[in-house]
Amino acid sequence: MNAVADLQPHSLWQHFATLCLHPRPSKHEAALRDHLRDWAQGRGLVAELDEAGNLLIRKPATKGMENCVGVVLQGHLDMVTQQNEGRGHDFHRDPIRTQIVDGWVHADGTTLGADNGIGVAAALALLEADDVPHGPLEVLLTVDEEAGMSGVQGLRAGWLQGKLLFNLDTEEWGQCYIGCAGGVDVTYKRSVQLEPVSSDWTAIEVALTGFRGGHSGADIHKPHGNPIRALAHLALDAAERFGARVVSMRGGTLRNALAREAFVTLALPAGAVPWLDEMVDQWRNGLQVRFRQVEPGVRLSVSPAEADRALSESCTRTSMELLIAAHHGVLRWSSDIEGVVETSSNLGVVRIDAGHGFEAVSMARSLNAYGLADIKRKMRAIGRLAGAVVIDSGEYPGWAPDTASPALALLQRVYRDRFGGELAVEVIHAGLECGLIAAKYPDMDMVSFGPTIRGAHSPDERVEIASVEQFWSLLKAAVAAAPTA
Repeated sequence: MNAVADLQPHSLWQHFATLCLHPRPSKHEAALRDHLRDWAQGRGLVAELDEAGNLLIRKPATKGMENCVGVVLQGHLDMVTQQNEGRGHDFHRDPIRTQIVDGWVHADGTTLGADNGIGVAAALALLEADDVPHGPLEVLLTVDEEAGMSGVQGLRAGWLQGKLLFNLDTEEWGQCYIGCAGGVDVTYKRSVQLEPVSSDWTAIEVALTGFRGGHSGADIHKPHGNPIRALAHLALDAAERFGARVVSMRGGTLRNALAREAFVTLALPAGAVPWLDEMVDQWRNGLQVRFRQVEPGVRLSVSPAEADRALSESCTRTSMELLIAAHHGVLRWSSDIEGVVETSSNLGVVRIDAGHGFEAVSMARSLNAYGLADIKRKMRAIGRLAGAVVIDSGEYPGWAPDTASPALALLQRVYRDRFGGELAVEVIHAGLECGLIAAKYPDMDMVSFGPTIRGAHSPDERVEIASVEQFWSLLKAAVAAAPTA
């Protein structure tokens, strides 16, 4: 932790080190939030909570800039909690342990929380700085962004006073975002029919691990595999060839992260046992052929298991077919913005067992309301054809791009003056809180930017140290360049 705290810019990295010391999974940010509120009040700043638990800190304008437009710096306190197999990290208790490797900050086998911890740390560093001129400054730190955006959905109307908003949740230095996708969670629920397993049957657990994972929006177009669907194919193959039955299945942990592993327990009739080793070799070879270029770390392992009940033959088939049919990946590319995904869905979590029945959770995204309605309709149709109850929840709007945005023009001008060249303007196929903020503050002008972060929402998450310093320089200059109101 000391190595990170000693990086430059010193104040920013010190604040990031503080974030790493305070556990902050979604819906459990209160301890960190209260610590930051106390810190702000200790510096004589106004710090308030709204009904949703968001934290707003206000800093008065520096001398001579009282008439400038107020600027809001916005980020989210929570982080995605993913870890490598066997790591044993408790995200509700353990600090994030950081490492510096070849100019990048990593965590030790877990997500780092640079998404959005670096943006939050930069905002806190600006509150602390006494050498950066600025107009009225507000820092809005939201909760629960990664698990449904309930914080920003419950944001108090009329609370913010600024007219320019810098969202600090972009993950590519040299780019700024002026639009993003909306999203919705879609859950499939289905009862399961259980039957006794004969005493002469054999039970095995098949584990499919080592997938890369990643962000369910920003990485959805990449040729990553999905272990949930791959294992559903394998289980269906065993059912069709040998009459195998699914006992239980679990895979993925978050609907907004690409799944990295899945596990299924199968009950096999006695006649299949002589063919078991050959069957496993065929599965392993098939996975290698399919994924060796895009998922070189994939591992398939088989271990003995126990089972006294399993899904019926028809329930096994229907359950696996639903997982195979549930849409995963890009549904449509944007016809307006080249190279940008318009609509997609991520099959992120599955759980099947006697206690829970069948439950699978997907996250759908689209740049427009029509695309989101289309993918929801498709997913409902697939679920209902399989006899499942389909539940939509947590829907939030996209952020419509505005190429004439004064905030964009300001950022472009400052970037050009400070770094030369042009700032790339993008629309991202991921969820930012800007759309929901704009719905409550329609007169607020906003843009999003940040440093380079790779592997967000996975244990490969890392942030480029050099880009953090550049991001900090741009942020200071942009705040100082706010126009007169």
